[in-house]
Amino acid sequence: MTQVASRGAARRKRHDRIRLHLEGTESRPRLAVFRSNNHIYAQVIDDASGRTLATASTVEKELRSSKAKTKTEEAASVGKLVAERAKTAGVERVVFDRAGFRYHGRIKSLADAAREAGLEF
Repeated sequence: MTQVASRGAARRKRHDRIRLHLEGTESRPRLAVFRSNNHIYAQVIDDASGRTLATASTVEKELRSSKAKTKTEEAASVGKLVAERAKTAGVERVVFDRAGFRYHGRIKSLADAAREAGLEF
């Protein structure tokens, strides 16, 4: 068994393996999530045309102004915001791309909030 140099490299390897099976189309774009130590980012991407249709992150001014939330609560607000922006762009259904991150905590919170806001995946 080969060992990977770091956790980041292992996540990248998982992400590459997941992307072999996931692709965003015009009718069903990909909701890609990236989680750093302090922030979370979400994009709705049409891989066929190479366009980003909607995006949201905790770096944005409107989400940063909120008072002392936990990272999980911030992820939920990002999920809600990206779902609203995707619906404005005419997207109802997406494929969820967790980018090699485990489906729990902030990733799960973002996905649940996006579902509650009306995205189907």
